[in-house]
Amino acid sequence: MEHYYCEWCGVVHQSVRALVNSSCPRSPTRKHTLYEGSEKSQYTCKYCGVKAPSLRSLVNATCTKSPTKYHHATL
Repeated sequence: MEHYYCEWCGVVHQSVRALVNSSCPRSPTRKHTLYEGSEKSQYTCKYCGVKAPSLRSLVNATCTKSPTKYHHATL
């Protein structure tokens, strides 16, 4: 079964529809946005290079180099 992740908060849903139709407190649009990268064993921040074992743990941690002050995963 495939998993679909929000690029802003890392929440996971089993369908794209369920993901994008629910709210996200971190997104500028207040809706979850589909993370278009693949599932990985490690995710890397595109601003500072820090690595995390899950998308959720990466994007919910602060980043001093990011304009939003949170890590953003590379695709």
